[in-house]
Amino acid sequence: MSPSRRWGGGSFPTHAPRRPGSGQWRAAGKRPFGTTWWGQAWVEALEQRARLDPNRLPRGRTYARTGAVDELQLSVGEVRAAVQGSRAKPYSVHVRVRVWSDAEWDRVLDAMAAQIGHTAALLDGELPPEVADDARSVGLDLLPGPGEVQPRCSCPDWADPCKHAAAVCYLVADHLDVDPFAVLLLRGRGRDELLAALRARRVTAGAGVPAPAAGVATDSGVPARTAWAAWASRTAAGDSVRGAGGPAGGPAARPVPLDLPALPVPPDQPGRPTVLGTDPPADAGIDPGALRRLAADAAGRALQMALGAASSALELDAAADLARRAAGSLPGGAPGVGHVGLDDLARRAGVPVRDLVGRALAWGQGGVAALEVFDGQWDAGPEALRRGRALLGAGAVGRRNRVTLGSRQLRLGHDLRWYPYRKGTAGWDPDGPPLDDQGGLSGSVGAPADRARPEGAGSGWPEEADD
Repeated sequence: MSPSRRWGGGSFPTHAPRRPGSGQWRAAGKRPFGTTWWGQAWVEALEQRARLDPNRLPRGRTYARTGAVDELQLSVGEVRAAVQGSRAKPYSVHVRVRVWSDAEWDRVLDAMAAQIGHTAALLDGELPPEVADDARSVGLDLLPGPGEVQPRCSCPDWADPCKHAAAVCYLVADHLDVDPFAVLLLRGRGRDELLAALRARRVTAGAGVPAPAAGVATDSGVPARTAWAAWASRTAAGDSVRGAGGPAGGPAARPVPLDLPALPVPPDQPGRPTVLGTDPPADAGIDPGALRRLAADAAGRALQMALGAASSALELDAAADLARRAAGSLPGGAPGVGHVGLDDLARRAGVPVRDLVGRALAWGQGGVAALEVFDGQWDAGPEALRRGRALLGAGAVGRRNRVTLGSRQLRLGHDLRWYPYRKGTAGWDPDGPPLDDQGGLSGSVGAPADRARPEGAGSGWPEEADD
């Protein structure tokens, strides 16, 4: 219960003072939010067009100026931040902005590409204010309008927005002062994706052909009604379904192929998972960020299967699947696996980060087979060890399925491939792609180690206690 004060025979609760936050304090003198065109336009949209509760905006500005808001996290269609209030635990703020559909983005991109000066500025890394006019010319607006900003906060205040969410909304203006392309990200397209689409339109415009949708192969196709009618008529005539022998005593049937359209070519990158309309309830035990990463991972695996991958990864056990996801977070990892920092992934999985890095590197060597080599040993026999010593060089020593020479090591897998390892400061590290039992050493095995430790690997690499 909060303490109360008497007033006219009644009482009302007093509010505890806000605790000091860990965010950055803005300069004294009530410097206005938004010093660039985009920052000012964002503030104007919040205060005049978005129809947010005006009673909470002044308190939000105070919170934003006095360090209550922790670092902003901007992504497609949303802004997240922790905001310190009067309670010990900061409140969780989530501000959604309506994302444009692919069709709306196509209209905007076509309008941008039609203005040569605007396209040139964008490709040079600038976002001219005239781009907002390009969007308005096709019936859209880069800045949020009524109902397009949806603030949510874990505090008990019923206002929309509360002062915590209002503070986050104002600090977006400061972010736009530094990176105006963030306003496009909130509408659904990041800077690199936008520029790639504009370059594609410029190339196709120069060739005199219409630009297809990004990543989608064009095909005129055949209407389903037409294809079915053709099939039904040929079946009734006995031309295509009885095989080469034909009916008894009759002529052989003549197969007539249908003119069906070719299957569309899969896109180069997996699609983006949709932004959730609302977060799961706070007591549901579901992390929305983790849910989005899993959705991105599923989209990436679906694309790989569409491109011919033999496995969907659904058959993996938890340990192997963790190594697969961690491999996607290494530099050059597989796209669309729901990238997350190795430190965070290790913490959530409850495993040492050094061990997770090693398993991720092993997965990159050869999937499940390479993980078995990383995790265990087996008796390969003297003939196999003799071959391994010949591959590694004079003076190599073999034990079980491992052959070692100084800081280099080859490990034989059950798939009869040798997996190279190199000894680092904290143990044996996977060191390049495997080679066949009869193959020669790759350059990565024989050359001195000169590999950068992946970001998030902590102070060391996976330890190996055996050799």
